[in-house]
Amino acid sequence: MNEQTKVAVITGGAHGIGKAIREAFEARNIQTYIIDKTPGDWFVGDKETLERFANEVIGKAGHVDYIINNAPPAMKGIAECTWEEFNEAMRVGVASAFYLTKLLMSYLSEDASIVNISSSRDRMSQPQTESYTAAKGGIHALTHAMAISLAGKARVNSISPGWINTTEEAIEGVDAIQQPVGRVGTPKDIAEMVMFLCSDKAGFITGENICIDGGMTKQMIYHGDHGWTLA
Repeated sequence: MNEQTKVAVITGGAHGIGKAIREAFEARNIQTYIIDKTPGDWFVGDKETLERFANEVIGKAGHVDYIINNAPPAMKGIAECTWEEFNEAMRVGVASAFYLTKLLMSYLSEDASIVNISSSRDRMSQPQTESYTAAKGGIHALTHAMAISLAGKARVNSISPGWINTTEEAIEGVDAIQQPVGRVGTPKDIAEMVMFLCSDKAGFITGENICIDGGMTKQMIYHGDHGWTLA
């Protein structure tokens, strides 16, 4: 592909996984446009801001090759999460991905690719995580719906990261050893898969979800096995 002319739009692109994805695109000389909830040199805001953001992207670039929906919702549990907080998580985690894609879909280039960032929590849970888990499950399902609706316009896939260390400190000891691969993931692990899904090498993949979690969701855990105990 002629990467010099490519344009990528990334939500939640200021930190962590989103930042790694942005840097991976920029390393390939792909122009990036960022929107994030954290104030900075990017758009921040609600429905109207998404509309202004989309208009600026189209006004400057004229087309879009890649959309990465990565904005993370808040994690609150059923015991404390309010109606307003739950709906805000749905807005950030699902509705914004739907609406931004809707705003940009008429400007998608040939062979465009959309990657939605879900979570391994779309299939497994800890207590008191309902707002985040529901949003990540929603974007997982939104992916295969959009893959069918946008057939011929774009391939649409999702990635479900497991434990990804977005801090500067190394995570070692049991937190790392418990992972079948022996370590916690990094933002680069996710960015590499985004780059693959956006490449011609993934040209026959759409509507798919890829879980990148070091094997944790495949690990059966029973009390008394291999040193595992239930407190």
